[in-house]
Amino acid sequence: MGSSSSWTSLFLLILLLGSALYICNATSGLPELPNLTTLSFEEGYTQLFGDSNLRLHGDGRNIHISLDQRTGAGFASQDLYLHGFFSGSIKLPSDYAAGVVVAFYMSNGDIFEKTHDELDFEFLGNIRGREWRVQTNIYGNGSISTGREERYELWFDPTEDYHQYSILWSSQRIIFYIDNIPIRELVKSQIMGGDYPAKPMSLYATIWDGSTWATSGGRYKVNYKFAPYTAEFADLMLHGCAANPNDHKTICMGNDDVYNGITMSADQRLLMEKFRKKRITYSYCHDRIRYPTPPPECILGPEAEGFLASGEAKFSFRRRRGRHYTRSSVGVSF
Repeated sequence: MGSSSSWTSLFLLILLLGSALYICNATSGLPELPNLTTLSFEEGYTQLFGDSNLRLHGDGRNIHISLDQRTGAGFASQDLYLHGFFSGSIKLPSDYAAGVVVAFYMSNGDIFEKTHDELDFEFLGNIRGREWRVQTNIYGNGSISTGREERYELWFDPTEDYHQYSILWSSQRIIFYIDNIPIRELVKSQIMGGDYPAKPMSLYATIWDGSTWATSGGRYKVNYKFAPYTAEFADLMLHGCAANPNDHKTICMGNDDVYNGITMSADQRLLMEKFRKKRITYSYCHDRIRYPTPPPECILGPEAEGFLASGEAKFSFRRRRGRHYTRSSVGVSF
């Protein structure tokens, strides 16, 4: 009886340790913020367009938006936010997805038409056998003449499972994350002036037809024979300072100090550098055709030798065909 009890206790201890390790791995890298929880659709969001092409599952915590020949779909946060941490787990449409664009982004374009700010994750579909591409972009004060695009390969298939995409936005820095790994950081500087996003924004998620540009400059269009194309969203987080929609003022005294205090650890910075060295495929900073004089925030170092004049990474130009995902049973492998 004592031996059986000991084995039972040991089994329970292993289960508890396993659960603790799972929780640690699942939240590793997340900013340490109070009340960092997910919201259901009804708690935080509203539908923008697409009528029945937006469907709710799992008590409204899993949102499917679809593109067919009739329409795309989209939703947005109910509130505007001035700074914060915004996140969602996304699973992209599989098979042939050329011309399809899925976007997860912050914007205030509906309020500040000519001086809008924007922070983008854009997912660009592709023909069968070629992977989705992910693009980030930053606009401030309507500075759309200076596109700050970066594009990346992923180290996983984004159509097989959910992966987390997050944006940290404070008055001092912007960090984009994929699966809690920082992939891009922009630190505010005087030289950027008003190009740094500084007005309250809403969080958006959309799927739409980008046939004119999304895949090989519009060479490959959306083929509605494969419709509906469905993007799935879960684990949506809105952790920010809500702003009054009328005067855009906030009452979150000291809240920006919380977000400004979030920086990268040495390990996170090493992961970001490793990711960028192996997975960035285009950078506006190295696009000498668009910008013979690089935008002022671009600091060019030895890595410039790895890019063509078009801003495309040389390694990407050499291996642009075929999938090249990598997998690792322990940790992250790029």
